[in-house]
Amino acid sequence: MVEDPGGMLKLTGDGETTSPVTDSRLENKMDTQSGFKEAVKMLNTLQSNAQTIQKIRKERDSLANLNIPNMVKYAERAGISLDDIDSLNVIHVSGTKGKGSTCAFTESILRQYGYNTGFFSSPHLVEVRERFRINGTPLSREKFAHYFWDVYHKLEASKQQHNGAMPAYFAFCTIMAFHVFLQEKIDVAIVEVGIGGQYDSTNLIQKPVVCGVTSLGLDHTSILGNTIEQIAWHKAGIFKPGVPAFTVPQVSPALQVIKDRAQEIGCPIHKILPMQDLDIQGRTLELGIAGTMQKVNAALAMQLSKTWLEKRRDNLRKEDKELGVKNGIHSAVPEAGDSSPFIQECEKFAVTEEMSQGLARCSWAGRNQCIKKHRLTYYLDGAHTLESIQQCVEWFQAVSAQEAEKIRGKVVKVIIFNTTGDRDPSVLIAPLTDCQFDLVAFCPNIAFSDRNTLDLTNNTVTTESQHSRCLLNKECWTKVYMLRREGETLLDNVTNHTSKRTLHNGDSNGHEPNKRLRTDHGDISQSENQNSGLSNDVSIDQSVINGESDAAKILKSNEQSNCDSPSKLTNEPDFIAEVFPSIYDAVKWAVQGRDPLVEDDQKLDLNEIPKDLRDPAHIQILITGSLHLVGGVLRAVGPEYNS
Repeated sequence: MVEDPGGMLKLTGDGETTSPVTDSRLENKMDTQSGFKEAVKMLNTLQSNAQTIQKIRKERDSLANLNIPNMVKYAERAGISLDDIDSLNVIHVSGTKGKGSTCAFTESILRQYGYNTGFFSSPHLVEVRERFRINGTPLSREKFAHYFWDVYHKLEASKQQHNGAMPAYFAFCTIMAFHVFLQEKIDVAIVEVGIGGQYDSTNLIQKPVVCGVTSLGLDHTSILGNTIEQIAWHKAGIFKPGVPAFTVPQVSPALQVIKDRAQEIGCPIHKILPMQDLDIQGRTLELGIAGTMQKVNAALAMQLSKTWLEKRRDNLRKEDKELGVKNGIHSAVPEAGDSSPFIQECEKFAVTEEMSQGLARCSWAGRNQCIKKHRLTYYLDGAHTLESIQQCVEWFQAVSAQEAEKIRGKVVKVIIFNTTGDRDPSVLIAPLTDCQFDLVAFCPNIAFSDRNTLDLTNNTVTTESQHSRCLLNKECWTKVYMLRREGETLLDNVTNHTSKRTLHNGDSNGHEPNKRLRTDHGDISQSENQNSGLSNDVSIDQSVINGESDAAKILKSNEQSNCDSPSKLTNEPDFIAEVFPSIYDAVKWAVQGRDPLVEDDQKLDLNEIPKDLRDPAHIQILITGSLHLVGGVLRAVGPEYNS
């Protein structure tokens, strides 16, 4: 594909090129493109390599407490003081699931009130400049390059006096975000925590206006710990003395830790009201981001916005103590010795027109997102925890079924899946198998197998380890699917037990399933498979094989023997499973030639796809398991992203 920066060149009927802009403007545009690429290249050099990451993880407990002092030093070297950061009127949000959506809703609401907003988020989907938004819009490539070099040159010039120390990738982005917000003279900064909270790079914020905690779950366990209590401890680490904080409903162990930490820090803490309990003043609240969990995120966003507006409106009155009592904030500091996980709920408040419009107009790519094309629909959701995957399945099953009802002829369902890091693939895979996909594609978070993509470069893992993970994901998928199917057969013979989900074999019309299983695809060599460290005995979390606890106890011994002895899985799965070397290759296979944005000179070989799955009336493709995967697909197929 010929690259045309900005789409300025046009072809005439005889193949000549014309330009509606002057040569100098085209030159400036190309200079901007080049400057942006150079900045991203330099930023990528701040990523730690895979070996360093492993060492950091082993030493995390001893080094973690140095992170915030180091961040303060980096900020000072960049000419940014802690008072400068506090002057940004920060809203600081931590959590496991939904913190990006909550921040996006909050930003959109405050923009409706007429405030100039800054929003720092992570990770990015397509280009790193998405992490830095001013009034809802990512930084332009030109501004990104300008601000990047501003900060980089200051840090580079002072590194010799600091033993050559330079911030790592995310730490640099955090410092750069504060620099951008100060230069752009925003009214409010909405800052999403990266990982955890207590030792996260964003936690050099000393005096935020308000803090929020979204839904908690098990994620990044190698860094934060493998219990919900340990994770809650980290997330509540963003609390500050006297600064109001709000949490969504949590499981009791997490609430207890949040309450204890609030008491320890001296932070007023409240639990938000559900959206349905608010005074919506006769309005029908519409959310710009799809998904049932977004109601919880939107409710938290409205509470954070309301509190910020009240503090902003009254901060000149210097009546903080009185204001705290009036707003039900001061009395919410937990009392010492209170061992109950009960946290006081917020007072009911009226939803304003600005809040309503902010929720409706909010846009957040890669979360419950649909891209419809001719005879083809992409469903994108960056879910990567059990709870978010369960919500993703609920969303996908509902919207894909609604679409399928309107289509005459066969609809083929495809999933492109990847999961990374320390996440157990079986935990995420189990709910997804309920969707009964015809085709299953696995690929690493590598955009193209034959060229590099700067914004998706990841030096923290090796290419070999990414490919090996895909092979593991495929093997887990097959075994989880087969174990759940065999478990369903057993459960049919079990009476007087709690309800269970039915796992359908065959399609909705009762047709017999096709018994299929394909070998791996593409440039992943057999030797790589042999050397990947994978065995035939894939470890699968048995608690997620069958949904109900009673049934799980009955099936436990049978499933374990099956998992340990793959040969006992005698029935072949009724789906095609393939492993691909890149996102582009996986998408090209999934769309069967229907998307012109993923066409190239290589002929598409459909022989791997059974005839009854070729050329259907419509193809539905779910992309999930990783935000980086979703970003790679958006780059390939999103009209506004593809270039």
